[in-house]
Amino acid sequence: MNMENQTIPQKSKFSSTFALLVIPICLAVSILVFIFVFGASSNFQADGKPVPGNYLGIVHEGGVIVPVLLSFFLMVITFSVERFITIQQAYGSGSLDNFVRKIKSFLSTNDVASAIQVCEEQKGSLGNVTLAVLKKYKSVAADKSLSKDQKQVSIQKELEEATSLELPILEKNLTILATLASVATLVGLLGTVIGMIKAFAALAASGTPNAEHLASGISEALINTALGIASSAFAIVFYNLFTSKIDTLTYSIDEVGFSINQNFAANHKEKESTVLA
Repeated sequence: MNMENQTIPQKSKFSSTFALLVIPICLAVSILVFIFVFGASSNFQADGKPVPGNYLGIVHEGGVIVPVLLSFFLMVITFSVERFITIQQAYGSGSLDNFVRKIKSFLSTNDVASAIQVCEEQKGSLGNVTLAVLKKYKSVAADKSLSKDQKQVSIQKELEEATSLELPILEKNLTILATLASVATLVGLLGTVIGMIKAFAALAASGTPNAEHLASGISEALINTALGIASSAFAIVFYNLFTSKIDTLTYSIDEVGFSINQNFAANHKEKESTVLA
């Protein structure tokens, strides 16, 4: 196993540990912000109502669901930044299109050594996978004990193994973003329903209809919906963005793998034809 593949378990372990740490930290930070920032005395009047136009105090009136929703929003931002950095590193140091063109160009002239050098310069998931396959290419090409079919199967197996090691790292924590996209909206609606229940309960207890109090209660209840929808919207956008980037990288890996297999088949066929002649 080469050095690039040895770092895969370490990256996976880091991603898992990162997720376990981020979730409670975001929740703790959200509770502190809710109490000491949104709940600061300067945001409220003497009667306990938010200062007119002070949105921090208005958000605080959303209730205990607010810090939960705020933690969801912080998780979305944190995991999105982490995934962005990871996927950018997976792309390597140069353009994917240029890398694929260079590999195809060198393979067309059977210059495997130059192709390997390009992989070492590119790095990233695509560079690592291609490097592993090209090394296997050189190894089986020099092995006289294997048949043509066995050599191609060996190259294809190396491609699949290298890809299976790299891609799961890219998809790590994306399930958290997908979950937050659904759960944030539902929790926001839950907070709204609870707020509406409290608003109408207070209205019933007073015995006299008060449009001002009812409107205030409803607006406070809708704060939870707004926070939930905002968190969900960001999660959906980032999830789709990262999924698209991973699909592009996967397509490039498949394209390079196909070119390597085709090149090996063509060169091997030419050698067989030369021997028969």
